Amino acid sequence: MDKKEIFAKVDHTLLQQNATWEEIRQICEDAMAYQTASVCIPPSYVKQAKEYVGDKMAVCTVIGFPNGYNTTAVKEFETRDAIANGASEIDMVINIGWVKDKRYDLVEEEIRILKKACGNLVLKVIIETCLLTEEEKIKMCEIVTRAGADYIKTSTGFSSAGATFEDVALFAGHVGKDVKIKVAGGISSFADAKRFIELGAGRLGTSRIVKLAKNEQTSGY
Repeated sequence: MDKKEIFAKVDHTLLQQNATWEEIRQICEDAMAYQTASVCIPPSYVKQAKEYVGDKMAVCTVIGFPNGYNTTAVKEFETRDAIANGASEIDMVINIGWVKDKRYDLVEEEIRILKKACGNLVLKVIIETCLLTEEEKIKMCEIVTRAGADYIKTSTGFSSAGATFEDVALFAGHVGKDVKIKVAGGISSFADAKRFIELGAGRLGTSRIVKLAKNEQTSGY
């Protein structure tokens, strides 16, 4: 697997609270230069970024981020607003409290509502694996599959831990055939990226992979 194949699965990401437009513009430039799958940015920058990249790069944004406890109505509005501003991929955070309360019907219905808002556009469902038990992770694989989302995603990158190889292997064994896997948080090298892909990840939410490539270009060998 060469680096170009890895870049093609990267959602080049900048979601820090203090991100400026100049920083967002730079990751858009890098995403286009390295031909990543998308650029994943805060909702407030979606319209500006889409105007900047045009049809050269997919714009992804986050909904209910990072805690997931917004009401479903708020998440639906956020989703429709982001799409109106030019987003073609949506990464939503589930209500983790509902999972802990076993209110699986509410979790599934919320995903269905956001998928309906997305239509043919991509919906990824962040379940924040570091906060869930193995039983809860498996249950979320089932719910995400039934609700018709396009991806199940490990993490926001803003909680106590990110993706693990074990979680990706668990996902691969329990999601439906039409559900893909996205990992985020903890991807620190090309070797990590390759391993996640080999285990079944179809997308990698990271900023480090492109940064590593840029450093390689400017450091001689």
